[in-house]
Amino acid sequence: MSRNAAVADRLDEMADRLEATDVAYKPRAYRQAADNIRGHTVAVETLAEDGVDGVKQIDRVGDAIAQKVIEYLDTGRIEELEELREELPVDIEAITRVAGIGPKTAADLYEALGIEDLDDLEAAAEAGEIQTVKGFGATTEQNILDGIDFARESHQRELLGDARPLADRLLGSLREFDVVDAADTAGSLRRWRPTVGDVDLLAASDDSETVVEQFTDLDGEIIEAGTSKASLRVDGLRVDLRVVATEEWGSALQYFTGSRDHNIVVRNRALDTGLKVNEYGIFDVADVDDPDAGQCVGSRVAGETERSMYESLGLDHVPPELREDHGEIDAAAAGDLPTLIEEGELRGDLHLHTDASDGQNSVAELIAAAEAFGYEYLAVTDHATGSGMVGGVGVDDDDLLALAETVRDAARDTDLRVFTGVEANIGEDGSVSVDDDVLAELDCVVASPHAALDGDGTERLVAAVEHPEVNVLGHPTGRLLNRRSGLDIDMERLAETAVANDTALEINANPSRLDLRGDYVKQAVEIGATLAIDTDAHQPSSLDLARFGVHTARRGWAEADDVLNTRDADGVADFLDV
Repeated sequence: MSRNAAVADRLDEMADRLEATDVAYKPRAYRQAADNIRGHTVAVETLAEDGVDGVKQIDRVGDAIAQKVIEYLDTGRIEELEELREELPVDIEAITRVAGIGPKTAADLYEALGIEDLDDLEAAAEAGEIQTVKGFGATTEQNILDGIDFARESHQRELLGDARPLADRLLGSLREFDVVDAADTAGSLRRWRPTVGDVDLLAASDDSETVVEQFTDLDGEIIEAGTSKASLRVDGLRVDLRVVATEEWGSALQYFTGSRDHNIVVRNRALDTGLKVNEYGIFDVADVDDPDAGQCVGSRVAGETERSMYESLGLDHVPPELREDHGEIDAAAAGDLPTLIEEGELRGDLHLHTDASDGQNSVAELIAAAEAFGYEYLAVTDHATGSGMVGGVGVDDDDLLALAETVRDAARDTDLRVFTGVEANIGEDGSVSVDDDVLAELDCVVASPHAALDGDGTERLVAAVEHPEVNVLGHPTGRLLNRRSGLDIDMERLAETAVANDTALEINANPSRLDLRGDYVKQAVEIGATLAIDTDAHQPSSLDLARFGVHTARRGWAEADDVLNTRDADGVADFLDV
């Protein structure tokens, strides 16, 4: 099994520790390499068979980083990283999950107070010691204290963006086993929740012992293995496999997908009609004296397919993303479930970055990648200068106009419709960080919050949406999963403002964001707001992340007509008024 994620994690830690010690340039290089290794389709250990040159096939991986990758694959450690850990003995991954604490801040707190982990941080905040450190105050100290519980909880769950690719690879292996009749994900992973506890897999077979044996022969540490269940540790994630009888595939898939609340409503509906539902099927127990005498008492009326589980209860099939007890059973009974957007219905991306700001490729390379991906159009929206830009990276107003000309020139060599644009920053007062005259010259203006991402952000975002030149509100809450919860917002008011001002609300498909979240999407859809599913890609490989945005939209009951970039290029141009 690929070790890409483990290698990338070490390089990300290198970046954090170098940043903490004020090393210039290198942190960004390590982060770019980590991103590319994590998303690379070939296992890094396979590339390493050809030495440094093999690893260097990954974009933005040079000699020095390639050598460290090989060092880690050969020895399980990187000597320079070990030295940096000794120099700064801080659990930097945990501490930087607290909102407002970055690598340099973590180093400052260690130097001043000897804080090494979350327990130390909590004790210092409770004792009032943090506000005594230069650059910190009582408000900052309280914010840190408030964020510690979130940091602890977030560590217990994995990002969907890490778990899903691993699950897909394992499913590919399971489906190649001759004794496996069907295989799929289950649990919160199949419902595409933004974070998951474990990777849950389900397989149908009439020879469960052979499936378990073959599964545990895959790469990974065996945690436990029985006759029909097995657990592995792969790339730091726990993977649980359950094998069920083929005739019970549908009922098991429905049951183990959940959610618990959804299944309770399904079970109660069954009971009301004299039926009993469980992981083995649906049983008619109307003439059974003791329905609780066993799991399979009565006559079995459904269970081979998941669809039959719903149809036997008078329900339309409920897509996994909707199974959260948010009204989906009533809608299924009434025939009112939405026709959810599908992965293949996006026709372009309206939030993309090049090396003019913090992207990794030129305008021409980005256009070529979008064309190869099958898109009909794209918008080049590099970061403007302004508060919150990571590392101060951004394009100033004069250079934005020059960049627009570069985009127009590159567009002449392609059949794609290419929109000029910018990702401007939304200030704390709702102001947009680019001059209005410059914005007026661009086709697609994405405005996003990047700093001061706590508390109520409604007024700030409403002001940005009302700006006459803003077309898309980017990653509205500014959340980073497992790192910061982002702004609180009155979604109803924001959606109503977006409708009134013909501004699209973005679902940022980056798995670290997935912002807007599903319940906010549902509110926006009910009000009639237009959505835009964008990847915020900083490299061509990130175009593949669009599927995470689509499934987040599905969790919010969104149909294709709700999403701006399911329209053709002319339809998008009409919306942008260009």
